[in-house]
Amino acid sequence: MKGVTLENEYAYIADSKVFLKGYLDMPDRQIGEVKRTEEEAFQYFVNRYDIAVGKVNQLAREIEEAQNKGSYLTKLIQLRKRLLNFDGIGNFIPLLDKLDELEGVLTGLITENQATNLEIKRALIEEALPFKESDDWANGGDLLQEIRTKWIRTGPVDKAINEEIETEFKDILDTFYQARKSYYEEQNKIIDERITKYNELISKADALVRRTDWDEAFLELKNLQTEWKIVGDIPPKVLKVLYRNFKKFTTYFYERYCRAKGIQPKRRVDPRVEAQARMVKEVEKLSESDDMFAATNRAKYLLNEWKTIRVPSHLADRNLAERFRAACDKIFELSYLYKVITRKYPTFNFLSDRQKDLTKYREMENIVKRARTDLDDLVLSYDTQNQSLEMEQMMQSNLKTQKRKLLMKEIILEELRQKVANS
Repeated sequence: MKGVTLENEYAYIADSKVFLKGYLDMPDRQIGEVKRTEEEAFQYFVNRYDIAVGKVNQLAREIEEAQNKGSYLTKLIQLRKRLLNFDGIGNFIPLLDKLDELEGVLTGLITENQATNLEIKRALIEEALPFKESDDWANGGDLLQEIRTKWIRTGPVDKAINEEIETEFKDILDTFYQARKSYYEEQNKIIDERITKYNELISKADALVRRTDWDEAFLELKNLQTEWKIVGDIPPKVLKVLYRNFKKFTTYFYERYCRAKGIQPKRRVDPRVEAQARMVKEVEKLSESDDMFAATNRAKYLLNEWKTIRVPSHLADRNLAERFRAACDKIFELSYLYKVITRKYPTFNFLSDRQKDLTKYREMENIVKRARTDLDDLVLSYDTQNQSLEMEQMMQSNLKTQKRKLLMKEIILEELRQKVANS
């Protein structure tokens, strides 16, 4: 070759330029220049070939170790393009052959995976299809979202069919969500109309307050109350506010009406509140019982019954609830005291009344001391822990309960102290 001064099987130097010999229908191309000596320039590009070998081997190892091998196809194609333009001296054909072999493996896996993905997505379409005609707006949206999440997590399918199944799935979702949107828009319209009706009744009730034609106005009051009941459902929080305003005006008119007619109005108490009041009286009486073990069983029963009575917040009597809880606490604390005494003093029943009172006082004093120590330890443990918000709320609730129980123990201790002092 004319002008060649240094050459091997894959490259040569001519006119102080380094050329890689053509291969795979590619012509010879310049890959560098001689900077110092021809031997150094030649060796530099021979060494660079080792970099190419390392890149191919590294990619082969990554593919071998990867779970999702198909994701490496793009990286392989990019590496092949770089090899075809890589400046190095060596035999690139085996490297390209190795990449071709790897590409064949990846293409086969991708084809297999795409077939599996297509099967999964067709199954998801069948699962979603009933929702296209569904009116289960509350549950349907959540279930469709689950299906959509599975769809997104499922890999791609063959490009030739991808658009078709994506369109089919999207049509199911769009049909359901558009129908749901229309339904809720109609529901919101109905709710707005009902709220307007409620506000009209409030305005009429407000106007009723200033009337003095008592008989006709009273009849109007009854009509307004009847109309209120049949307007229809709206969000509970909104209804609560509106009803408070309506009730304020109707109550005020009724009080004026009763005064004008000389009627003594009877205050109506919700039967659920009455039931709670009866339970409070019973449990407070139980706290003074001589048979504290029987009282405890009855108190547990009443405590469960109390939980079943659902009194609306605007009717609930907080004082009743506190009295009930306090009476139950007292019964349970006294029951524990008597268990301790029964275990430690088998002859307790043979003691004099004063000795019995002294024994109960001393044991209750010990119980209070232990409870105070336990509470201090609990507070200390909470202060030294970093907890999540949920755990923090649980801990504060537990702390509040323990403080309440300690307070009841101290009340019982003081009652016993006074009883001993007066005996």
